[in-house]
Amino acid sequence: MATKPELLIDAASLADMERLIEAGADAFVIGDSRYGMRLPGEFDAAAMAEAAKLAHRHGAAVYASLNNVMDNATVASLPEYLRELAAANIDAVVFGDPAVLMAARAAAPEMKLHWNAEMTSTNYATANYWGRRGASRVVLARELNMDQVLDVKRNTDMAVQVQVHGMTNIYHSKRPLVHNYFEHQRKDGSVENVPVHGKREDGLYLIEAERPNERFPIYEDVYGTHIMSSDDICMIENLHELMEANIDSFRIEGLLKSSTYNETVVRAYRAAIDAYIADPLGYAFDEAWLDSIVKQQDPDRELSYGFFYKEQVY
Repeated sequence: MATKPELLIDAASLADMERLIEAGADAFVIGDSRYGMRLPGEFDAAAMAEAAKLAHRHGAAVYASLNNVMDNATVASLPEYLRELAAANIDAVVFGDPAVLMAARAAAPEMKLHWNAEMTSTNYATANYWGRRGASRVVLARELNMDQVLDVKRNTDMAVQVQVHGMTNIYHSKRPLVHNYFEHQRKDGSVENVPVHGKREDGLYLIEAERPNERFPIYEDVYGTHIMSSDDICMIENLHELMEANIDSFRIEGLLKSSTYNETVVRAYRAAIDAYIADPLGYAFDEAWLDSIVKQQDPDRELSYGFFYKEQVY
């Protein structure tokens, strides 16, 4: 019997959550930028509580992002923040830093923990290490191929989450590189009134000289500069391979995408998941699901399989 996977996405606001729930999302990653990076929206403690109420009314879940690189001051504030999350009935926290796990054990011992160490969550041995210390889910690195993903699933009792759609983070610096650049330009008198922080609706990109047709979006927040992939993962055609293996959670990355785009993607993946679960043996991919995404896709951003079908050479 196939396990019905969770369909997980981020959300920018309560209104955004409502639209995505209606489109078919099962769970959300949201948070406070003091503790979480690359968030499309800001949720303080009161908003987190409202988000949990909204999600739970519809049978959905809410996870708090605590994936920031923690400094001493942030670590000191973790116990109180985790108590606030527990009081808000948040379903789990997503963490990479062991400081979060230790604080949660003391301040919110019933809180579920999802281990997400970005690029270093690459094997089942390390995942099981964190599982023995209280984590219930491993969020796999986006650089794993299909064989490696399935090998982790076979060798852990933890729930396994993979990203199936959207851009990925390929570089992070804690320095505000864009802000610093514009400040330097302003000092020379060549640039005036340039917005430097947060999501830039007009688009800001890194372009390499040897690959002038590829644009790498730049996202800058109060915790640094993030360079994102030039393409978007899209596994909807091959989603059944992951469902056959009983992968527990499918993550859609909605950062720097429009509400319409994210709703369209969620509806397409919802349809594919439900069709497979209803009849695994008779499942057939419907091209209309992919077509709906392609219609919304930025023509300058290719849809790809990411690393899923790449041979890994070390």
